[in-house]
Amino acid sequence: MLVYRQLKWSIIFHYTWPSLLYYFFLSLSVFLIHDYFELIRLHIPFNIIAALSTALAIFLGFKNNNAYDRWWEARQIWGLLVNYSRVWAREVMLLISSPDVAIQEEIKQLHKKLIYRHIGFVHGLRVFLRRQHHYNKSGLQEYYEGPNEYSDVKDFVSASEFEEFSHKNNPPNFLIEQQGVDLKKAMDKGWINEYFFVRLEETLIEFNNIQGRCERIKNTPLPRQYSSFSKVFVFIHASVLPFVFIEELGWLSIPFSVIISFVFRCLDLMGERAEDPFENRIEDVPLTALSIAIETNLKEQMGETDFPKPKDYYAGIVL
Repeated sequence: MLVYRQLKWSIIFHYTWPSLLYYFFLSLSVFLIHDYFELIRLHIPFNIIAALSTALAIFLGFKNNNAYDRWWEARQIWGLLVNYSRVWAREVMLLISSPDVAIQEEIKQLHKKLIYRHIGFVHGLRVFLRRQHHYNKSGLQEYYEGPNEYSDVKDFVSASEFEEFSHKNNPPNFLIEQQGVDLKKAMDKGWINEYFFVRLEETLIEFNNIQGRCERIKNTPLPRQYSSFSKVFVFIHASVLPFVFIEELGWLSIPFSVIISFVFRCLDLMGERAEDPFENRIEDVPLTALSIAIETNLKEQMGETDFPKPKDYYAGIVL
């Protein structure tokens, strides 16, 4: 997620320079053919571009609104994950108990196991969601990418469990299943009554719901006709623009055409890169930062102090 109010021009040009080169050389060519060498008169009436610009602005506005809705829904879902994670830690420590002094240490180890496994679930879900589908790859070299490996889960589950986890088709779901298994064992031992078991199981269901909602966004892209046609319309608009200004502005048509085309290209890119919020890109929901926040909160609830270090911002980017 980009957090600085002022975007760095290096980021903007990284994603727009091929288009800017096209806009510049097209405008320059039109100027040379029309004004400098006077080979062909290439003027197009202003009414045409005015109608096209209006239609394009409405189309891009509609696309960007829907793309932002997807991004904001993803952020809300992870906000719920933060809240329910705190609830899980509190419920585990309060509801799993026994009056038998001899087994207090065993119960405490179970508390840690359940809470640590949940931290592993959060990190695993982050990595699982950031795996890129082939149809979502844009072909652009990303300005900055963070690591995305399941190795972040190793510290929170046993070695045997991690081995099994890493070979699952849906690793985060496997960890939730293991949580349920351990809760059932605790109930069989008399450490949880039936009411408390149901309450803890309801919280696990919420984690399933959160994962399912994230998977729905991840696996159901914005209808491709919006992305495809927006690129075509922006290209047509940029290609026509120099022919409109050349008659009245002469060589000034070059910078004005480039600037106006650049604005529409940026609007198109904003929607295109916001519509998929789990792709490990600089504009995505900051899953790494949220995962670290959850880990810190849960460790604090357990009375631990070895908190993870927040990741440093890189050019105003929070991953």
